[in-house]
This record gives sequence, C-alpha cells and structure tokens, in this order.
Amino acid sequence: MADPVTEEHPSHAPELCCECGQAHPLLDNHLYNFQDEVDDELICHICLQPLLQPMDTPCGHTYCFKCLENFMQEYSFCPMDRKKLSFQQCHKSSLLVRNLLDKLVVLCPFKAECQQSMQRCELEAHLQNRCPGFKKYKSELQRKKNSISRGKEDPPARGETNTPKDPEVPSGGSSLVAESSGAAVVSLGTAEPGLVNPAFEETEEELPQRTSLVAETTTIEIHREDPEEELGMRIVGGKDTPLGNIVVQEVLRDSVIAADGRIAPGDHILEVNGVNISSVTHCQAVSFLRHPGPVLHLLVLQEKGFSSRSSQQDPNSTNREVIHVTLVKRDRSEPLGIKLIRKTDEAGIFILDLLEGGLAAKNGKLSRNDRVLSINGQDLRQGTPEAAAQIIQTTESRVNFVILRQPGVQLGEPMEDGSTSNSSSSSSSSNGGSPVPHRRRPDHNHYRRKSNYQKDLPQGYVSHEKTVAIKKEPKESLGITIGGGRDNKNKLPIYVTSVQPIGCLFRDGRIKRGDVLLSINGIDLTHLNYYEAVSALKSNAASHSVTLKALEILCLNSPEPSLDIREQGFSWSPLWITWLGLPSYLHFCQDVVLSKGNLESWGFSIVGGFEESKGNQPFFIKTIVPGTPAFRDRKLKCGDEIVAVNGVPAIGMSNAELIPMLKEQRNRVTLTVVSWPGSLV
Repeated sequence: MADPVTEEHPSHAPELCCECGQAHPLLDNHLYNFQDEVDDELICHICLQPLLQPMDTPCGHTYCFKCLENFMQEYSFCPMDRKKLSFQQCHKSSLLVRNLLDKLVVLCPFKAECQQSMQRCELEAHLQNRCPGFKKYKSELQRKKNSISRGKEDPPARGETNTPKDPEVPSGGSSLVAESSGAAVVSLGTAEPGLVNPAFEETEEELPQRTSLVAETTTIEIHREDPEEELGMRIVGGKDTPLGNIVVQEVLRDSVIAADGRIAPGDHILEVNGVNISSVTHCQAVSFLRHPGPVLHLLVLQEKGFSSRSSQQDPNSTNREVIHVTLVKRDRSEPLGIKLIRKTDEAGIFILDLLEGGLAAKNGKLSRNDRVLSINGQDLRQGTPEAAAQIIQTTESRVNFVILRQPGVQLGEPMEDGSTSNSSSSSSSSNGGSPVPHRRRPDHNHYRRKSNYQKDLPQGYVSHEKTVAIKKEPKESLGITIGGGRDNKNKLPIYVTSVQPIGCLFRDGRIKRGDVLLSINGIDLTHLNYYEAVSALKSNAASHSVTLKALEILCLNSPEPSLDIREQGFSWSPLWITWLGLPSYLHFCQDVVLSKGNLESWGFSIVGGFEESKGNQPFFIKTIVPGTPAFRDRKLKCGDEIVAVNGVPAIGMSNAELIPMLKEQRNRVTLTVVSWPGSLV
C-alpha cells in the first residue's frame, strides 16, 4: 500500500483520514498497513481486508460492518453462500473477536517521519497526538487552506467567530445549556481543541439522540436548629485550582444537607448568602460555607443530563411537586414497609406499594407511584431499587426521602406472583433486606502511584520533610492524635489531627497539626492502616528517645482560613487543597473501568493539563453527568485527579491531547485516578 505523501498535495488530492492516515472515500473502510500477514479467518470476504467493526450473519459468516451494509443495499443474500439475508438479522461479533482485531499490529503510514508500530486500535490516538508525520501533513494542509482563503474576500476576523464567551449565570431558575457549568464553555458542536469534553461529546451517530447538557440554577434555603451545626457536605475546587468553580463532591448521610435533599454531588455552588463565590479561592469558599447562622441561602447550578432533540416538554411535568419525607427507625433493622420498582419506560425508582402496618404506611406521607429522587442526600434519579434498599438498610435512624409526585396517577395492582401489572425491570423492598441478595462491591484495589505516573508539585505548593528527635520520660505521652490510614476509603497517609498541650511534642514545637507522619524510630508509617499506626506510635512512645520523620505541606497561595471551635479536636482534617501538595510517592491510585454503548458519551468532563502560562497542572474531573456511564458506575467523584488513561500517563499532556485520547476509546476505558476527600463544611 502506498505511503501518504507529506511533501506536496495537489489541490485535487483527497484529504487523508484522521483515523487511519490514508486517503479513502468517506463511506469506505479505513485502510491500514499491517505489520504481519493476517490469518484468513480474520479477513472480510467482501473487501478482502482484515475485518473492521465485524458483523456476524445467521448463516455463520463475518463481514465488515460497512462492507455488509453497502452490499445489502443492493442484494438480499449472503455474499458467501447466497442464503436469503437481511441486514437486521445480523449482529456485532463477540467482544473476543473484536479485541483480537483491535490488537492486530499496524505500521504508521508516515514511514518517512515515523517508523512506529502499534495495535490497530491505538493508531488514531497516535496520529492525533504523537505522530510527527501527520502533524507535518496537517500543518501543510492548513497552510494551503490559508493561502486559498486569502484569495477570497472573506469577512475579517473570521477565525474569531467561534471564540467562546464567558458564561453568564442567571439569577433565577431558568434552564441553561452546558455553557453555564464552566466545565464546557462552548457549544457542543465546536471542534476547537481542548474545549470539547468527553461528557459533552456529540458525534454524527448521536445527533438524533441529544443536543446539549441542560442545567438549572436554583436558590436553596437551608435551615439549622443549631446555627453552629455543620452542613454535612464536602466541596472541591476554587479559583486557585484548575476546577475553578466550587463543586459538591459528597453529601454526608444524616446531615443538614442530606435532610434537605435538594443538593447532590456534582452541584456547583455559585452564591452563599448573596455573596458570589464562583471566583474565590478554595479557602475563602470554605470560610463562607462554614459561617454560622440559622438560615443559609445558596444559589446552586445543577446539571440535569442531556436534552433530546426530538423530545417535547413532558405534558405531565406541570402539576408535579417535590415533597420531603422523613421516616424515623427505632433501630437499623426496622423495616420501612416500602416496595420499590424500576420502570422500563422512565428512568428512576418508583414506590410500587406501602405494606399495611409498616412504618411508611403509618407515616402516611408517601404514596404509590411517587418517584424517589434521593434518600439521605444520595442522588437516585438514575438509581436502582437495590441501591435504594442498601441506603435504607445501612441508615441508623432518620431516612430522608425527596420524592416527585404527580397527582392522580397510580401504579397497577400487584399480580399474585409478585410481578406488577406495569412493566418493571427490577424491584426491591426495604423490609430489612432486598428480595434479591445484595452483593457488596469488593474493595477496589489501590496501589502506590507508579514511578512513570509521578509528577512535580503544582505551582504554589511546597513540601518540607523534617526529622524530629526528642528525649522524653518513659511514661511521658507524645501528646498527638492522628487521622487517615490506608484503610480509609481515600487511602490517606497518617496525619496529625491535634497536638495536645500535655505532651512532649507540644513542648518541642516542631510537629504541627496537618503534618504527615512518615516514620517513628525507623518504622515506616506510610503503608499502615489507622490502628496499626496507633499501635506503632504507642509502642515506640515508651522509649527514652523518639525520632519522628514528618512532612509539612505548605500551600503558599491559599493560607488556611481562621479556625473556629467546630474545627478543633479529633474531627479535624486537612482541607482538600492541602492534599494536592502531597508528593506523588505518597499517592495511592485505583483503576476505574468504564464501559459504554456506541451512542453514549463517557459522561464526565475534565479540566487542567499543560498550559504555557501555567505549566503542568493535574487533570481533574469537574462534571459527572446524570444518566451516563460515569454516573452509573459511582466510583468517580468530582475533584478526582486523572493520572493515566489505559496506562498512558497524563502527566505533561495538554487538554487538547488528552480529550482526543478519551474520545478514541470506543466502548471501554480504564482511568487511573487519585481521589482526595473534599473539605468538610
């Protein structure tokens, strides 16, 4: 197969395909230079090339998707055995076959500049991000296009027409598109590199399904009986981080925010008591949200998911009302007496029935056909009955429901066999346990950040390692309390939560709250869980001399806000931005595998990456869109750092380089992430 010519391209020559780097008609298959001879079993008998998007026929033959589709437009039989056939009878080949084909080794078509070989599925990302030959070709092509355009009388400053404008946030609860979130500040159709995120990807295949991400601003009034009580949510972001906005990472169960039920993870907090916090530092936002008072007014941007091109406004959406219901269990095992189902024609969870004599029936505020939006602050708009039952079963006492009610509509009566007269795909009950045994998710494997994933500290951070050797009386206490431990869900290192005035470390003065403890008397503490660390500290504190190695993290641009009484004592933990300054060798990573269909996007947006003015910045997940693979998986959180994609380190990449790599992954992607707990407010 001829190599692409990169030196000169006559004006009539077709442009090269950005996926395979070869010239071919738009509707034809991609062309590849395979390194080795391909087995006949993997050859399409229409184009006589290795299969692309293989399709199996009922009679047992396999062809390329495009080859078979084009053939079936003219004929109604199988090309091999001429048996009667329609395209609708065919289906995608098994994942095993598709993976074998994707792993076939191909040569880069730009042999003059690039002699690399790679798996076929990796070629597009190679061309877009790493191939010097394709980069040279694109530059030459752009130069020729510019020279042609200069000969025409185009309006001036044409290249500026797609420049995104800063989003404007209305003061009311009107519907907004994705521009309002700040994570994607351009329309979905724009091709400007670095600005289109995987959450908002729109391909030609997807055009009939959706147009844009819909978001709404809502004013929420939070009431507290105790003005000093914590709100009970964790936040990330701030203008001193790539995230920019202040984003809710987590809502704690049995908290003020959970009881209210209207704020969910992923919401952007724009105002607190009339003060705009959309462009303040992380520490300033923490101070505003920790401000005591009986009433708190929040302006919140909430993303609702993708809108459909063809869908009209739901005629039943009017007259619906959001209702808050709290049920109080006497103990964790007490059943609520609710049967939940999921419909096939509408997303979410619905109440099928309230069991007579049960807690919910006695309360009288829940009704059949109510849609459950959240329980204890956990967003269930796209959830399952099993997930809802798990939340209910693990709650000690107060179960806070937020439900959507449409007056006058009831579900049909249950059949005798336990199924329902409407079509439901799954059901669950809160009677102490789900009818189907609930499988606990295994603990996800975490591992130390690999050497090729490590990075320098971001700008504005300094970490200082110190060795503290002190002499002490045998019975004298160290006088510190600690937090963290590798058994923590975020796999935190051991850190100091307080230095008590009764111990030798307070007298010495060099160990401070927030310091990360690395070792005591030569015993490594960085891999221990909380109880192992407590035991190690206690046993070594009996010595006459103690040598502690610790790490102090300084955030130069964001000094910690003034501390109030709620931050003192054992419950104290470092702010989220503090963890961003922790050296890479103390990070613990986990791999999150996402799968999606051909017509879906991954459902998350990213910010960060290399910029000339700011240097290397971490990549963070900013938005997770309801109803998408990233949302359903529930392992990713806003504020997670993306370390690698399919094992390729993200360090040093720009936004414009990482996004095409994510989009190139068709149905499955492995994200290596580091997750830090947001600041508690």
